Formats: sequence, structure tokens, C-alpha cells
Amino acid sequence: MSTESPGQQRILRPGEPGYEQADDARRSAPVRGRAAAVREAIRQRPGLDKAYRTGVKVVGGTTVGLGVVLMPLPGPGTLIALGGLAILGTESEKARKLNDHAVRAAKAAAAAATRRRDARRAAREQRPYRAQ
Repeated sequence: MSTESPGQQRILRPGEPGYEQADDARRSAPVRGRAAAVREAIRQRPGLDKAYRTGVKVVGGTTVGLGVVLMPLPGPGTLIALGGLAILGTESEKARKLNDHAVRAAKAAAAAATRRRDARRAAREQRPYRAQ
């Protein structure tokens, strides 16, 4: 949109000067800012806030439960559980702290696995080649 005079706006049409810049600005507008504004509007209404918090807890808890069930199977069970904790962390400080701790532990485990893999590769490269 373009402002002709203070308080008066007009809609830009394709091909008009400034249309591309306005379209780019609209597409890159911060989604988090909009989400925060919507969340603040929900907080202003106690009944709606309680329903929202309950919904977040149900979705987050279900996601964590699904992740825990999928952990023994090959696949992203741990990542799904961490995602569920992140969802719960949007409304609960305990869940946010638990998620931060779990993410740090997962990163440490991934770094340790990478170090072990690199050590095995280095040891394999130093072995003499055996022809068969």
C-alpha cells in the first residue's frame, strides 16, 4: 500500500511504481510479530486464553507421547519428542527448560558420535591396504 496523505491509503496495482517494494515488504513481514499480536489478543480474553493453553498442552503432550512411542523404532522419534517439548515450552517455563537441557544433551551426543566416527576413519586410513 502507498500513503497519499496522512491517514489516507491507496492500493498499488501491478506495474505501478513502488509495487515491487511493497510486495517484497509484505512477504518479508515478521510472522512472529503477527503471531505475538494474536497471542496478546487471546491473552486479553480469559476464556479464550484457557482454551488456547489447553489446546497447546494437548498438542504438545500428544507430540511428546508420539515421539516417546517412536523412539525404539528407526526414525526421528527423539526429534518428534523434542518438538513436542518445544510446543509445550511456549506455555510452560518448566517444559522450556527441559527442552533446552534435552537439546544440549542431543547436540553433545551428536558431537561425540561425530568424533568417534572421525577417529574410526582416521584409524582405517592408517591401516595398511590388504590385497585379496
